[in-house]
Amino acid sequence: MELADILASLFPGGHEVAVTDNLIAGSGIINAIKVHVIGIAGQSPLGCEGALILAGHVLEITRKGSAAPILVLIDSSSQQMSRRDELLGLSECLAHLAKTLLLAEVRGHRTIGLLYGGSAAGAFIATALATGTLVALPGAHPAVMDLPSMARVTKLPIEVLKAKAEKTPVFAPGLENLAQTGAIHSVWNPDQSLAEQFLALLAEQTGGDARDRLGEGRGGRPKAASIAERVEKEASHA
Repeated sequence: MELADILASLFPGGHEVAVTDNLIAGSGIINAIKVHVIGIAGQSPLGCEGALILAGHVLEITRKGSAAPILVLIDSSSQQMSRRDELLGLSECLAHLAKTLLLAEVRGHRTIGLLYGGSAAGAFIATALATGTLVALPGAHPAVMDLPSMARVTKLPIEVLKAKAEKTPVFAPGLENLAQTGAIHSVWNPDQSLAEQFLALLAEQTGGDARDRLGEGRGGRPKAASIAERVEKEASHA
């Protein structure tokens, strides 16, 4: 689905969402519920300026004191691969954006990511994975790290990584693999109203971060939930 079609399905009564330099910002109404919208469009990379602009939108929303949900629409490449952005502290800017989304969740805003295109590496971590709940549309193609990049970092032959990716979703990019690990809560049906699917997701009780339990139940992270439980017990006794 194109961004315009997604917005039309989410907000059949109209919206005030605009795209400027491939950054999405605005709001709309779904069944009398105001929904704030931010995001990235056009498969563009996320650099320092973009990360700070999006973070500024999130902070402005949290200062208003309401508990309106925040929808993050994502179709990006990776973080901006430039010496300039690295020297300006790109990692800190991306971390700042991720922390503003975590802050919004703590302040009572449901933060929901909708991956409708690509996203990878730092841009994926600072937007999609930083939301409380991440959903996707068919055809989305996320990757925490692609296999050639993983081969360069780990010094393992790409053939070895391809073999591991076939057996272990954690090693593999792609929508199906990320869903199996629990990182993606669900894949929405583009032939049905996105507004209704959004409302159904809002109606679900969050009960904290359930990605480890989802990953365990789907077979993508068989030990994640038990490890998380053990760490939580150890922390409570510290």
